[in-house]
Amino acid sequence: MNRTTRSLWLCSALALAGCNMAPKYVRPDLPVPADSPAGPAYDEISTQSSTQGSNQGSAQDLAGTAWEDFFTDDRLRAVIRTALSNNRDLRISLANVEQARSLYKVQRADLLPGIAASGSATYQKSTGQTAGQGGAANLGGAGRMDIYSASVGVSAWELDLFGRVRNLTKSAQEDFFAAQANRDAAQVALVAEVASAWLALAADSESLAFSTRTAQAYDRTVALTEARFKAGVASQLEVSQARTSRDQARSDIAALTTQVAQDRNALELLAGTSLDPEVLPGALPDDGATIGNLPANVPSSVLLQRPDIAAAEHQLIGANADIGAARAAFFPRISLTAALGTMSMGLSNLFKSGSETWSVAPAASLPIFDFGKRSGNLRYAKATRDAMVAQYEKSVQTAFREVADALARRGTIDAQLEAQLSLRDNAREANRLSEARFSKGVDSFLTTLDSQRSYYAAEQSLIATRLVRGTNAIDLFRALGGGLD
Repeated sequence: MNRTTRSLWLCSALALAGCNMAPKYVRPDLPVPADSPAGPAYDEISTQSSTQGSNQGSAQDLAGTAWEDFFTDDRLRAVIRTALSNNRDLRISLANVEQARSLYKVQRADLLPGIAASGSATYQKSTGQTAGQGGAANLGGAGRMDIYSASVGVSAWELDLFGRVRNLTKSAQEDFFAAQANRDAAQVALVAEVASAWLALAADSESLAFSTRTAQAYDRTVALTEARFKAGVASQLEVSQARTSRDQARSDIAALTTQVAQDRNALELLAGTSLDPEVLPGALPDDGATIGNLPANVPSSVLLQRPDIAAAEHQLIGANADIGAARAAFFPRISLTAALGTMSMGLSNLFKSGSETWSVAPAASLPIFDFGKRSGNLRYAKATRDAMVAQYEKSVQTAFREVADALARRGTIDAQLEAQLSLRDNAREANRLSEARFSKGVDSFLTTLDSQRSYYAAEQSLIATRLVRGTNAIDLFRALGGGLD
């Protein structure tokens, strides 16, 4: 190893062993309670947890559950797979990851010297003609000179003694990590949105089918009432009342038909392509579309697994590194230009012994007066770090609120669903009895009309409640950051 090579290696070692001006990173304390909230809305969850025992899932397990294990309906799984392959927002997130990866590679290249080879040839001819006394020309020394050279070296490579380049590289790396986490967050959101849209289509399709059946029943009631009116048993008022119920059902059918079409359009937009009718639901699944082994309590530490919180922390770490780069700007920037090569008067002698050349040109620069430019950059970097701290804390608080909301809904939804089921069953039985009594002339049509409307409203409310229960499980799954695998 010659002296020039040793010098280059020494400079590289000095650059890599230089000091780091970035402040030490410390993760901020979580600005939320350590445990999930308590209160009347959450009491039912605690009761379920104590009765179910080991069957109750943990927040850690749910956060690490793959979406294919969480969703139990094969049709829904097929739609989610299609969306993961074709959704345009997810493709944008993937492109953002590649952009950040490329920028990181570009910045990382500045850590090591870029080596370049160069060659040149110079052709020079001299006539050797000089002016003598009396203006006479003397000829002599005329000839041609050919000079060839080749070299390999580095140009203006910064010796990173104060960590400026390393901190810029660290910042670019954290941007890349943040882009990856944002991509994961986009997948979690997409899976949840597809599942929620699929359930909404199922609920509206079920409501449409029920409204259609109800309208057909109302048609029979109208026909019976009109026949009774012609026979002089019923009044015109009863005919008009029967027709109002039928018309309301017909109006609901028209609105629900539109809603079902819009639900399908929304689902296909998320999927990124048209969907086979076989994977579209006609009603809400009887056993639900998700697993039922959901956690009872969620410690705040689990929220750190959420991709959006991970992205916020990566951005905070990158802002911390930017402070180090801004601080390093107050110290001299030392760069090195060096070359090792050969030079000869003829091309055939270019690589012969004795033609070697080398050069080393270190340089240092330090602005003396920059009118506050470096100070302004440092203040900007610190302000950005403070903003990233606030953004990180806000992400944690938002995640805690989303989990708390999902748990509050889960704590009461089973009781609401049980009450709604009982309401529907009683309304259906009351409607059956009132229609039987009306057909025998025991009760007036007003009683039958009221029971019909009550049953119709109870059935629609039950469908809506079942939808809420299904989407609540999805909301909790999403809030805990599950669904990546």
